[in-house]
Amino acid sequence: MKMWRTGLVWRRCTCRLHTTCSPKASNIPRPQAEKQKRKREREKAILTSQSTKIEGLNWTEKERIVYTAQTPPGAKKDTSVPYPAAYSPDYVESSWYQWWEKEGFFRPEHQENVPHAVECVFSLCIPPPNVTGTLHLGHALTVAVEDALVRWRRMQGHRVLWLPGCDHAGIATQTVVERRLLRERGKRRQDLSREEFLQEVWNWKNEKGEEIYHQLRQMGASLDWTRACFTMDPSFSRAVTEAFVRLCDSGLIYRSEALVNWSCALQSAISDIEVDTKELSGRTLLPVPGYDRPVEFGTMVTFAYPIEGHDGEVSVSTTRPETMLGDVAIAVHPDDPRYQAVHGKQCRHPFTGALLPIITDTIVDMQLGTGAVKVTPAHDHADFLLSQRHSLPRLTVIGEEGTMIPPCGHWLQGVKRFDARQQVVDALVEKKLFRGKQEHSMSLPICSRSGDVIEPLLKKQWFVRCKEMAAKAVQAVEDGELEIIPQFYTKTWKNWLSNISDWCISRQLWWGHQIPAYRVELPNSSDKHEHWVWGRSEQEARHRVSVKYGVKPEIITLTQDPDVLDTWFSSGLFPFAMLGWPQQTKDLEQFYPNSLLETGSDLIFFWVARMVMLGTELTGQLPFKQVLFHSLVRDKHGRKMSKSLGNVIDPLDVIHGTSLESLQQKVRAGNLDPREQLVAMEAQNKDFPKGIPPCGTDALRLALCSHRTQGEDINLSMSQVLSCRHFCNKMWQTVRFTLGVLANGTTVETLEKLAPLGRMERWVLSRLYSTVLQCEQSFEAYELHAVTSALHAFWVSCLCDVYMEYMKPLLSPHKEMTEEMLGTEGTVACSILFHCVSTSLALLNPFMPFITEELWQRLQPHHPPSSRAAQPSLCLQPYPSSQQLASWYFPDEERDFSWVQEVVRVVRALRAQSGLTKDRPAMWVECSSSQAQILQDFSSPLRTLGRVSSIQFLCLPTQGGDMSLPPSLSGPPKGCVVGVVDHTCRLHLEVKSGVNVEKQMVELSQRRDRLRPKLEELLSRVHSQDSHTKVPPHVRDALTKKVSALEQELKNTEEQLHQLVQLSQDHTQQSQQ
Repeated sequence: MKMWRTGLVWRRCTCRLHTTCSPKASNIPRPQAEKQKRKREREKAILTSQSTKIEGLNWTEKERIVYTAQTPPGAKKDTSVPYPAAYSPDYVESSWYQWWEKEGFFRPEHQENVPHAVECVFSLCIPPPNVTGTLHLGHALTVAVEDALVRWRRMQGHRVLWLPGCDHAGIATQTVVERRLLRERGKRRQDLSREEFLQEVWNWKNEKGEEIYHQLRQMGASLDWTRACFTMDPSFSRAVTEAFVRLCDSGLIYRSEALVNWSCALQSAISDIEVDTKELSGRTLLPVPGYDRPVEFGTMVTFAYPIEGHDGEVSVSTTRPETMLGDVAIAVHPDDPRYQAVHGKQCRHPFTGALLPIITDTIVDMQLGTGAVKVTPAHDHADFLLSQRHSLPRLTVIGEEGTMIPPCGHWLQGVKRFDARQQVVDALVEKKLFRGKQEHSMSLPICSRSGDVIEPLLKKQWFVRCKEMAAKAVQAVEDGELEIIPQFYTKTWKNWLSNISDWCISRQLWWGHQIPAYRVELPNSSDKHEHWVWGRSEQEARHRVSVKYGVKPEIITLTQDPDVLDTWFSSGLFPFAMLGWPQQTKDLEQFYPNSLLETGSDLIFFWVARMVMLGTELTGQLPFKQVLFHSLVRDKHGRKMSKSLGNVIDPLDVIHGTSLESLQQKVRAGNLDPREQLVAMEAQNKDFPKGIPPCGTDALRLALCSHRTQGEDINLSMSQVLSCRHFCNKMWQTVRFTLGVLANGTTVETLEKLAPLGRMERWVLSRLYSTVLQCEQSFEAYELHAVTSALHAFWVSCLCDVYMEYMKPLLSPHKEMTEEMLGTEGTVACSILFHCVSTSLALLNPFMPFITEELWQRLQPHHPPSSRAAQPSLCLQPYPSSQQLASWYFPDEERDFSWVQEVVRVVRALRAQSGLTKDRPAMWVECSSSQAQILQDFSSPLRTLGRVSSIQFLCLPTQGGDMSLPPSLSGPPKGCVVGVVDHTCRLHLEVKSGVNVEKQMVELSQRRDRLRPKLEELLSRVHSQDSHTKVPPHVRDALTKKVSALEQELKNTEEQLHQLVQLSQDHTQQSQQ
């Protein structure tokens, strides 16, 4: 049946039908149409000059430093060797992982050796990657996020199990091995026995299967490798068999004849969610596997069926004329006046001679097409349902290989289905039954595995009843038993599971778990119906038949179903099968349910929903308590990273670096459409003109976790990863400076022994406390981007840019330090610096395990003896706690120094405007006495960071206050440049000769010209008639403050410009004299 009313046609599209509701392209679902439009725009931007606006990755080759010490594999790295001058990921990431793994740091049993252990368990499984593939940056995001959470919980003292595994990937693996057989030995699968072919697959798996595990180790994933599992392992296979038998026994798995999504290229059925939908707006030529030329889609053919015994005819329309040989009826609406006279009559099939009844059904749309539709139950999902309602036969005319079969007639037998299409049309024309052809929008179902066009075929298969299990999964979320993060996915969860159909789990493959069901044959039986039995073994199945029919076991003939189970069926058992289920193992008791499932949002239906359904049904418990979905990783152009687009990037290419030639060789090796290959290679030319630099694992992980993963997709640019590599170098140089200072023999004291502290020390420790608190809160909320942002801000903006710069005059190892400085201020500064650095390394360890371990180990000899680390590795140290640092929270210092930093910002801006580089000018500050007191307290960092020689205050005492800071006896000299901090504070910076006055005057004039229109716009808004009636009070107040600030800035700019004019005139007079 090829036409339905609009409301029902879209349901058919979800069933992967070939037709849609309307011939108009505008009726294509907006999301699909928009996706296609965006894809075309991105391709155009890459191929045209628009893409030149996107700057390619610019970098210079750095010297590669390698670790050369003689360290046996698994031995601890020697950190007593000289400290390299620059950061090199090759050096830093050497040897550590082998040591961690050999020492068993990643095993949950190691928690027993940790003094800060707590009675908490944190368990999760890695989404098992396909054994056929290699990791791409999407997998790298999963690893980075999960490992950060795992390492954080382990450092908190939890008993942590992060379990690795690999999926056997039935279709993908079998396809790879079949291609290899054909390429290397010229043989097809069918040329071997099943056992011989499976041995070839195992040989390939043993040869290639470790590549993914190698990548995971390179990524620093702290997985418990002693528990690694493969879905075809004997223990896992037993769990799959047990699950199938139990579900059959409970009636949740049944065998039935129904239409399945058949891939002729794969020679197998696939599930609904493995079918992609390609939206066509009209006539389109598409490549199809097995055809030399592109095949036409997006057209509708109309032809006539003669009415038997009458001169009339009934015209029908279809996008698949080749299926008309399987037509068994014609349907019309019972109220359609055009067909009232033909109800119950018959039409003669022009090729088979069969009589087709004209049936009536209210589901037919009278307004669509001719109002009459052909019914082909064996090749259309909706027609199949109609055949059930009207007891119609089901005639299959297309076979498993996609060729026409005998019921269609000898003239078409063996012809490919899409070649037969034109032959049918030509035959209709010859019989004068062809009535026209027009373009038609449609949804074309495509096999996501092979790219083949799906053929609905009638097959007897095994199905899982999903409705009842799906309802429980929905209820679990609504009752709060299962938490989905981000929460907006709960709507998607409910909508999909509420409309779920039964799941076909039969796959016509050899590689996989052969279905443990057997066709039963009894001697002397006259029953022609199929009888099936299932069991954990053939012996158990035979016993079941014997009991059921009361016959001796030895006279029963059993034939096992040759099909295998859908790979997603075994993957759905992963959270509990990996722990030993159905046996009641210690691991299952201790780590099930898992604490968390973290995965990509694209697996919500493929994997997550099925795990919840199967886990709840088979174990009586939800498989995990929380589901955390992360976004998809896209390239910098916004395209999803996909092999079909040629924009997939191997994480190892980012870690170790690669050339443009190597990247393009991978694209050429892929099976891409010529246009896709052109777009992919052009994007590489512009994005990576010099290839990808070696960024290291730590930089890649930090870059991935720095994105907000609970929301919009991530457009990852390599420049972001390169920026994180620069941060690694900053960390490296910070510790190098710290070690240099400590090399002078300074003893690091505990924080408790350092009291009392100066305001600057109190500020940096308070910022450290605030950073730890932010990390705690954000980790608990799984907002990893907020954690990395806080840590980056503290290390760069607080530690490096402020505290270290402030302390360099005192701590610099290049400056001779007096005995008194070393004994007092020097010791305090060294200790504060040490604790800030070592605490920050612990905070960063979950994200950057290699560099933090390397630097932490080098700092250990300087750790105060009373608090020296009890654990051999940083990954086992306690994660810094805000509760432990609560005594170092000084909100007054944070507030006051924040204002001091604003003063420094203005000072630096004035220096830049005045062209000052080396000079340290004197500064006068107009402010209140309370502000002057703050600046006086922080005068040392203010002079150092602002690079001024002296500070004088021009202020009056506050009402009722004393004058502890007498104002300068004289104001600032003529020629000072003026800067505004806020409406209560102005700075005067003395500018002497040598300054490019003319340049500064031009810049100030330009700034004045920019400020005036802004001020006029704001004033017009403030004085408008609607300002006091329609604008909320808080908005009016904010506008008033902006006006005041702009007026002050404009006034000071004009005053500064006036002073520069005066200074220019003075210089002119002096030169004339």
